[in-house]
Amino acid sequence: MTAALYQLKVIEMAGIGPCPLAGQLLADLGAEVIVIDRASTPVDPTEINRRHKRSIALNLKSPEGLKTAQQLIAQADVLIEGFRPGVMEKLGLSPDVCLSANPKLIYGRMTGWGQTGPLAQTAGHDLNYLAITGALHPIGVADQPPVPPLNLAADYGGGTMFLLLGILAALYERNTSGQGQVIDAAMVDGVPAMMGLLHTWFARQWWTTQREANFLDGGAPFYRCYTTADHKYLSVAPLEPHFFKELLAKASIPAEHHASQYHKDNWPARSQEYATIFRQKTLAEWLAIFEGSDACVAPVLDFNEVEAHPHNAARGSFVRVENVLQSAPAPRFSRTPAKAPIAPTAAGADTDSILAELGYSPEQIATLRANAALT
Repeated sequence: MTAALYQLKVIEMAGIGPCPLAGQLLADLGAEVIVIDRASTPVDPTEINRRHKRSIALNLKSPEGLKTAQQLIAQADVLIEGFRPGVMEKLGLSPDVCLSANPKLIYGRMTGWGQTGPLAQTAGHDLNYLAITGALHPIGVADQPPVPPLNLAADYGGGTMFLLLGILAALYERNTSGQGQVIDAAMVDGVPAMMGLLHTWFARQWWTTQREANFLDGGAPFYRCYTTADHKYLSVAPLEPHFFKELLAKASIPAEHHASQYHKDNWPARSQEYATIFRQKTLAEWLAIFEGSDACVAPVLDFNEVEAHPHNAARGSFVRVENVLQSAPAPRFSRTPAKAPIAPTAAGADTDSILAELGYSPEQIATLRANAALT
């Protein structure tokens, strides 16, 4: 059996954040991903985003190094880069140059602000992209500053996943047109695209701009986390009335709360009431009470605990490679399974073999190295 993206050739310009994850996910699914690195470095087994990738270290400011990069891109299906707009152009690897040599190339550009707009040339990070799209404002405690939700929502949700969506859609379209194209994947576009349900609720006046006063922002007593007797945390999320009814029964909460579940006037007092109830038992005791139920309750686990959770263990959701905890490949395929994770190789480790595949002789490789085209 071969993986789903077997024979897909991807060039990834080395960077941080969304692009390395995009390359990793493509590589997990069988794509041949070659990273063009700036310099060779020792192997780092903790650099999970490098798994299944190969690496060539090139000096792109050298004419020979640039020529080699252009040769690699000319033979690729996909190029992904995460620089500010204009950087690839200055390097001599603009979309026009690359698509001229390889008209079928899918050229994926990943930025926070996008290729155009007044902020396109300014620095930014996940928190900033969430801030201007309205996604950050609802997150956190009322009357306090919003809380950074790690860097999951913009970098990886609005960034990586929309870059991958664009790439795969462009590859599908190429089957008909025979032509490549440029993908402008911007986090400030991807984040709003994920907010359709919230925009719907806001249009219907079911969602307010007041923090901790809505269904999903911790305002509802039936959609938040509670502290247990042993100072651990329990996530409680029975949004639907029939699930909420089961929570009430299992937790010995007054049954009459069921009829007024969505009456917002009751939420602050009930949140305090439920907090008192959940503090009366340990996490293990609550899990035993809710085991097998549809009350939508789950423990809040830290990084040291996730691997041993029975559901995660049964599905093999986490794996260890050289004792480094990481995710198993996702999603799962019935006929073309992803490759099992392996330890990453070092930046530049595959330089000679990649050059040999391009037709370079040992003497030519030695000349490139002597001319500082290889780093």
